[in-house]
Formats: sequence, structure tokens, C-alpha cells
Amino acid sequence: MKSPLPIAIAALMALAACNSKSAEPEVIDTNPDPMATQLANAGAVELPPAIKADKSMRCKDNSVVYVTFFEGDKQAIVRTAKDGSPTTLTAPNGGEPLVADGGWKLTGSPTNITLEQPGKPSLTCKG
Repeated sequence: MKSPLPIAIAALMALAACNSKSAEPEVIDTNPDPMATQLANAGAVELPPAIKADKSMRCKDNSVVYVTFFEGDKQAIVRTAKDGSPTTLTAPNGGEPLVADGGWKLTGSPTNITLEQPGKPSLTCKG
């Protein structure tokens, strides 16, 4: 019986000779990104805030409002019905009253709020 060792050595030598070029792969870019410069020079992107609390709150007039509070205390989403249309209220700085166009205003925290809606009396609600 013949030994397979000489055949294995010859195969390894042939493979080693094939890879005699440098270890770096050759990259051929036939389709360059047309926006590469703009993307490289673009500013930082600010991610949306994380949800801090999602509450259903009972008000003194026995109505219920649904409020989603966000981290940073600069944004909240208010719905006056469970499947109602959302109203986004914002503030320039955390801790300031959250407002939206039309006369919406929200102050408070995820445990107690005061909500002013357009054309309606002010509501005090607890979560």
C-alpha cells in the first residue's frame, strides 16, 4: 500500500503557491455610493425618547384620559378615548408645561396631572 503522505504534502504545496499574494483582499468598487460624502459630513441624529410611562388616568369628573409620558419630560401623547386620536404635547425643556396647538396644556407627572383641552374645563387626573 502506498502512503497518502506524499500526495497530501503535494496538495498543500500547491495551495500555498496559489495564495502567494498579500493577505489583504482586493476590493473592486464598481458601484460607488453617490451620497458617501453627504453621509460622512452629516450631523449626529437624535433618537426619539423612550417611553417613561403609559397610563390611563381617572379624572375628577369621572372621565378617563390615556397619557404616554416620555423620558426627558419634554413630550407626552394624550388620548381622551382609548382608541381616540392622539395629541402630541411638547415642551422646549424638561419640567415645563407640555403644550400643543389649539389650547392643549398638560402639567404634572405619571401619578397626577392637570390637563387643559380646547373648549373644555381643566381636568385634574390621577393615575
